[in-house]
Parts: sequence; C-alpha cells; structure tokens
Amino acid sequence: MCNLYNLTTTQEAMRRLFRISRDLFGNLEPSVDVYPDRPAPIIRTGADGERELVALTWGMPSPPFVTNGKPDTGVTNIRNSASPHWRRWLGPKSRCLVPWTTFCEWEYTKPKKTKRWFAINDDRPLSVFAGVWTEWSGERGSTKNPRPGMHQLFGFLTSEPNDVVRPIHPKAMPVVLTTAEEMDVWLRAPWEEARHLQRPLPNESLILLPVEQDQPTLL
Repeated sequence: MCNLYNLTTTQEAMRRLFRISRDLFGNLEPSVDVYPDRPAPIIRTGADGERELVALTWGMPSPPFVTNGKPDTGVTNIRNSASPHWRRWLGPKSRCLVPWTTFCEWEYTKPKKTKRWFAINDDRPLSVFAGVWTEWSGERGSTKNPRPGMHQLFGFLTSEPNDVVRPIHPKAMPVVLTTAEEMDVWLRAPWEEARHLQRPLPNESLILLPVEQDQPTLL
C-alpha cells in the first residue's frame, strides 16, 4: 500500500503540463513528502469545466464499519472499484489527478524495513495518479485530536503490481496516468471507458531507485 509519495516540482510546471486554468493551491514547497491525512495538491475539473489546482487531504472516507463511531483516518488507496462504497465516487465529477514524482513502498528487510522509491525514469519526471475526491462532513484524525467539520478529501486507485513493484510490494501499485490522452479520459469519460485505466503501468515505464539514492532530491 502506497502511504508516502514525494512531489518535487513547481506550480508553474504543473500548470503547463496539466493545462491548469485556475491555481487555488497557495504556495507549494519545492519538494514535499506527502503522508496520509495531510494536505496535498490535486487537479480536478471545476464547476465551469476548467481544470483547477487545489489542496485536499489525503484519505477518502472509510466505510462506516471501519470507523465504528471513531474519528476517520481515511482510506488512501482504492483497489476494489466494484464496491458500493467506492462506486459513488467513480463518475467524472469526482475524479482528479494526483501529481507525484516518486512514490514509496517498504521493503521487508531486517532488522527494519527499508524505504524503496519508484519513479518513471532516472530524471524523475512529474506524473499523476488516477485519483478521486469528495467533500465529507464528520470527524477526521484521532480520538485524542479529532477534527470535526467539512473536509475535502482525495485518494487514488491501485491495481495489480507490475514486475518492478511486485518484488517490493506484491499486493498492489498506484494507477499511473502517463499521457495527456489518459488524463483527459480519466477526467471526462464515463466509467465504462475510464475503468480500463485501472491497470498496472508497463514494466518498462517504471524504475526502482537504488537504496543509496532513495531520498528524493531537489531538481
């Protein structure tokens, strides 16, 4: 399960690459590690049909049986798109793009696990996950520090892992969109068409970074 990714870029680079018309994010740090239940930039389609860059909290609403009346910590990765809990957010109005440059999975090494980072290639270019978002009213966080109110939340889809990810994390990998056409289909197409994008990235389109270079660097 991917619960950490890095974004090393500028807002101007995102505006150009993803054809963003409206930047509502504020100031983005040059490099940021994104963790669950923290704000991060996503691209969605606004009410007027224009693409906008906004800050949402990572972690979609959990099913009620998971929270059991406690504050919700959210679901970061969404695998079972056939679940009734997730189907409500699979239409175009709830889809988004989640920018990233490297993502992390934990390798089961001893005496402790090792962070392993993946990228599109050695240049670590900007890419996006296939995401979904929603507005949700309730308590987020922990029992000790609940955050009641209205929240704007996001998560991203996962699929079977490819041969690059599988040795590190055999259960799943994030759904990555690599072309302008795929991004456009994800944001606008009916689910019958968009669902085909929930698939592993081809092996040749992803690399595992060496351990000695696993910490993202500023570009």
